[in-house]
Amino acid sequence: MGKKRAAESPALRADLPTLCAPHGLAHASLKELRKSAGLTQKDLAATLCVGQDTISRLEKRSDLRLSTLRHYVESIGGELALVATFPDRPAVIIDHLGDTASSADQHVAANGKT
Repeated sequence: MGKKRAAESPALRADLPTLCAPHGLAHASLKELRKSAGLTQKDLAATLCVGQDTISRLEKRSDLRLSTLRHYVESIGGELALVATFPDRPAVIIDHLGDTASSADQHVAANGKT
């Protein structure tokens, strides 16, 4: 059997509030983020030009591409920041993971929609 991913570990999930609190961070699922933005899956699907079933699948996945996650977050009005935490040093925001243009702008350009 393969190694269990840390993000899928029940112990890590249980420790999320403890890990996030010192850094002034909250934790939430994609579904919780969408709902807090006052959007239904259907609303978000229309914004992203995909079907509602695609949003449902995204919200259930545990392994997303960063570009997909960035697009999802930007579509609900946020900005994605990737933070690495370490037990023996301060948390670090990882940057330069993509182009400077927002992925939502790139999606519009790629699909020819305004």
